[in-house]
Amino acid sequence: MTEYHRVLVTGIGAVSPLGLDMPSTWSALVQGQSGIDNITAFDTTGFDTRFAAEVKGFDPENYLERKSARRMDRFAQFAAVAAQEACRNAGLDIAQEDRYRVGVIIGSGIGGIITLSQQYDVLAQRGPQRITPFLIPMMLGDMASAQVSMVTGAMGANYCVVSSCSSGADALGQGWEMVRRGQADVVLAGGSESPISPIAVAGFNALRALSRFNENPKGASRPFDKRRDGFVMGEGSAVLVLESEEHAQRRGAAPIGELKGYGATSDAHHLTEPNPTGQSAANAMLQALRNAGLDTSEVDYLNAHGTSTPMNDSQETKAIKLALGEDAYRVPISSTKSMTGHLLGAGGALEAAFCLMAMRDGIIPPTINLMEPDPDCDLDYTPLKARQKPLQVAMSNSFGFGGHNSVLVFTSPGRAG
Repeated sequence: MTEYHRVLVTGIGAVSPLGLDMPSTWSALVQGQSGIDNITAFDTTGFDTRFAAEVKGFDPENYLERKSARRMDRFAQFAAVAAQEACRNAGLDIAQEDRYRVGVIIGSGIGGIITLSQQYDVLAQRGPQRITPFLIPMMLGDMASAQVSMVTGAMGANYCVVSSCSSGADALGQGWEMVRRGQADVVLAGGSESPISPIAVAGFNALRALSRFNENPKGASRPFDKRRDGFVMGEGSAVLVLESEEHAQRRGAAPIGELKGYGATSDAHHLTEPNPTGQSAANAMLQALRNAGLDTSEVDYLNAHGTSTPMNDSQETKAIKLALGEDAYRVPISSTKSMTGHLLGAGGALEAAFCLMAMRDGIIPPTINLMEPDPDCDLDYTPLKARQKPLQVAMSNSFGFGGHNSVLVFTSPGRAG
């Protein structure tokens, strides 16, 4: 019989539209601050959407060797910086570990799209001989995980998970599986994304997926509000140190929380639309709870996928009701995308970090801009202001284009069992 290990979270690192590290990001979040503003990365003249949640003031050379930084796409830079912070936060010196027992799994939905789009312009304007030799190693989706491995020295399994907006959550789920089965002592897991480029914004506009509330960018991400008109693109990274309980105890690491359960299903329905029944997403939630050995009555907080698109928010509400039953009306919920925007493949990782911080501090983050609740979204979405409440069990939902449903369940370190 397989012996499963408890999987503790001992470190968190983040680069987000709200801050360049986890403490500043969390502080801004609980205060209800928005990281959304007009796009500065490129000229948005002629675009239907002219705003996004950009990471502000980020200079990779403040954190990374100059030569290395210049050979990374922005999404890989974010991951490398977040991973370094996570290791510091965990007090983890990988050089002192069995480096082949430390893995890296970083999810990304789009990868190095900025480098790809920039070099396509070079090709069109200056010809094939002017393309940088670093185009391919900068644009590949696995390069965030590769760069994290290089900057930290981790030499275990190292790969990228690509499942659209579920990528970061699935990376954490796969890291959980590796540690609990004993394949690794430690896994640096999370997600990273930097999609704010002309081609990506134009592409999501063509899908009519982005908000077009250009007159008030900070009020544009309005999850569960009846005026919502689309999601707001964001960028950034979050990396968690996942560690077996035995390994953490041997080195005297203090856990932030425990990754207790993971569930994943597929809608098998549509390229971009969620299944209208909500049953597949609900099954992912129930699967995560079963794997955690928990009941719906034990859930204290839910960080919703909550993208601010008309269809997603109403379908997620339906799925939550299917999964949690009457407990759906009791559990406080929030969509932190109202402040961070949607980090696509990194969203699930950042929101997992928020669940852990919420349990640590006993604070439920708000859903800002929720002024006119949609009658179809009738649960407790923690509108406008953060709320204080002791939390022991937190759930995080991530749903992606292609029908991916991925759910994580965390418990506080002091919780028995």
